[in-house]
Amino acid sequence: MSALSTVLEGLMLRYRERVPDVARIVSAMVAEGIVPDAGAIENDHIAFRTLGVPHLGIASLEKIFLRYGYTRRDRFAFAAKKIDAHWYSPPARELPRIFISELRVGELSPLAQSIVRSYSGGVDRDPVDAVDLDDGAAVDALLHRPLWRLPTYADYRRLLEESEYAAWTIYNRYYLNHFTISVHNLPAPYGSLAAFDAFLERSGILLSDAGGTIKTSPDGLLLQSSTVAQLVDAEFAEGDRHPIAGSYVEFAERRVLPQFAHLPAAEIRHEHRRDGFETANADRIFESTYTTQTARASP
Repeated sequence: MSALSTVLEGLMLRYRERVPDVARIVSAMVAEGIVPDAGAIENDHIAFRTLGVPHLGIASLEKIFLRYGYTRRDRFAFAAKKIDAHWYSPPARELPRIFISELRVGELSPLAQSIVRSYSGGVDRDPVDAVDLDDGAAVDALLHRPLWRLPTYADYRRLLEESEYAAWTIYNRYYLNHFTISVHNLPAPYGSLAAFDAFLERSGILLSDAGGTIKTSPDGLLLQSSTVAQLVDAEFAEGDRHPIAGSYVEFAERRVLPQFAHLPAAEIRHEHRRDGFETANADRIFESTYTTQTARASP
């Protein structure tokens, strides 16, 4: 098994443990006859959240995937949320794209900056540089190892008031933020995101409605939706426990590019479809972990 395979399997193993919706969705898809098993589901992309502080952030985390043959692509900026991001194309078609975002910590209020740096300040060197990237197990361990001390609930709440992204990241660290089911290659009628979302809702899956259930790029070729992040029972520094937003599941429909619209459906391949990401779509997908969404799941 390659180092990359080990890393991806480790990420998905822990992700499935923390996000019960994954098993619910897969079971519903199998029961409906959409796929024969989980292995038939195409993973469009996975995403990470990071902090833009010394020794961490995109510049650190991307080293792992660049080493494995990924290619850095477009940069995105989310002004209101104070977030930057890059996406990375995979070295092989069957592998997921990678999306890494980073909080512009220096643009937070002095109080929020001091809270973030009180935790991240203990990281005095890039942790990725200390790992043999050809050792998949070592990289997997890094991605699931706390890089700073457990936050207090008071600090988490203060960050939550200003930046829900900051609060999520200070607690969840490098845990996989989401994985994404490609729907366009599913059998009819489920290859349409609208039809697939209707199926999910019939199956009892709560979808985020930030910016509408389906987020559509201006060219109409990239459609995305997501579940509401599931709450996890989080233990804080004082030993008390509180439910907070964990991770979620995303869904993407990449439509055929206009220049390939003449091709028969059986001839449509990966390269014939809309690639990349869209700032406006991603901006609202971020909100899948926000309290405006998770509150909808409360009884």
